[in-house]
Amino acid sequence: MVDKRKLFRWIRIVIIIYSLLGIVLYYTQELLLFHPKSLPASYRWEFAVPYRDVNIPYSTGSNMNVVQFQTAHANPKGVVLYFHGNRENINHYATAASLFTKNGYEVWMLDYPGFGKSTGPFTEKRLYEWALVFYKLARTRFEPGNIILYGRSMGTAVAAQLSSVRDCRVLILETPYYSFPSIFNSWLPLYPYNKMLHYEFPSWKFLQETIAPVVIFHGTNDRIIPFRNAEKLVRFLKKSDRFIQVTGASHNDVTSFTTYTKTIDSLLMTTAVYPK
Repeated sequence: MVDKRKLFRWIRIVIIIYSLLGIVLYYTQELLLFHPKSLPASYRWEFAVPYRDVNIPYSTGSNMNVVQFQTAHANPKGVVLYFHGNRENINHYATAASLFTKNGYEVWMLDYPGFGKSTGPFTEKRLYEWALVFYKLARTRFEPGNIILYGRSMGTAVAAQLSSVRDCRVLILETPYYSFPSIFNSWLPLYPYNKMLHYEFPSWKFLQETIAPVVIFHGTNDRIIPFRNAEKLVRFLKKSDRFIQVTGASHNDVTSFTTYTKTIDSLLMTTAVYPK
């Protein structure tokens, strides 16, 4: 017969461990999700390509820092608004600019609050607000049909949210996710993350409200955002949108595969714009 006292003892132990782990996850979620590297306002970027360093005062104590990578083309075809991932700052993502500048596009990268030289409180709402200011800055020089929104990892939801409220030529997402709670559920499916997390980033919702064409790239060997998680977005895409499986790619090397580079080059070489 089962010793009921031992059984109840083990049940209590499991409940205690479950509760303690849940408390740790709740109070350390920012440390798990975000890994910014701040820089002093006096910091000078050292990029091998021409660029402009732009600071935009947003509110008291808040500064938006944008780096605008230039193209060698005399007349740029347009601009790529690049929303990067959850690590470090623009230094970590700057090499991606050449994928677009060689095709005649400027690339503007925005650092989120607490990343690089950007300052202020970091909230999901603030990221969406900054993305809109970023877009309005681009509109001072470019028409919507010449603006490409590009999201990388964490930044995919920010780019998708912007595309749901503003026109652009195309929305490109590299290693996107269904939502933040769904990522946690992929790692450790034990808790009600929809209620625990301070961040939602519901990409699935924003894609339903996006009129512009959408192109998604995701690696089959991604261990950070599992392929199956990104694949859940397919049902929210339009018939003309594309979900491109990059076989063998992990989370950080999608852009090194020919499946990606050929598609990007083909997309950027065309002179067609959307919408007019």
